[in-house]
Amino acid sequence: MPHAVSRLRAARLARSAKPFFARGGFKRERCTGCRLVASHCMCALRPSVVTRAGVCLLMADIEPLKPSNTGWLIADVVVDTFAFGWSRTETDPALLALLSDPQWQPYVVFPGQYAAPGRVVHAVAPSSAAHGEPVKRPLFILLDGTWAEARKMFGKSPYLDPLPVLSLQPDRLPHYKLRRSGRDDHFCTSEVAALCMNLAGEHIAERTLDAYLAVFTHHYLQAKNQLPVAWDGVAHLRLREASVG
Repeated sequence: MPHAVSRLRAARLARSAKPFFARGGFKRERCTGCRLVASHCMCALRPSVVTRAGVCLLMADIEPLKPSNTGWLIADVVVDTFAFGWSRTETDPALLALLSDPQWQPYVVFPGQYAAPGRVVHAVAPSSAAHGEPVKRPLFILLDGTWAEARKMFGKSPYLDPLPVLSLQPDRLPHYKLRRSGRDDHFCTSEVAALCMNLAGEHIAERTLDAYLAVFTHHYLQAKNQLPVAWDGVAHLRLREASVG
């Protein structure tokens, strides 16, 4: 069953007037399941974690088409992952329905300095209430695109304005290696999701996302450099151990 990002990619390709070719990537035919060449396919390693927390990806126009996109990895791992294409002039009614669903407490994950102070939070609601009252599940809204695209999405999406802004305070540097960034403190989308899962107490999902990103990075770079996969290497060992509670 294709996940949310896979379905969004298929819909975006159906609207495209010409084939999409990733810049700087390898040109060989790719697996539709993991976006890697067949010799480096990692579909058999795909984990799946049921979590109380969910993820909503708002994706810039061509982001679902990029082989290096890590929102795809989140959808592989976190069962309750939703994905929508972002447009300044049109909003998917299904997105608005999700944001108003009473089971969810949405949080826009974005640096706090770009939001009004009254919107900014640094933690999520606890998973249980003192008097047995129902507690909403956290839904982390991740703006998936370049930094310029993410800032545009944050500033030009009125339906996000009433929502709290979750400002992360990571205690580590990012490890993502597949795209260049002008800053050393920019985390990729998958790394941001792992930090959110940590705040939500979803530590198996956090470890799995971190390990899965390392495996994907290894496979991607090995394929790009036409080198074999180290199936018994550190990255694969971490992924096998990640689901151990």
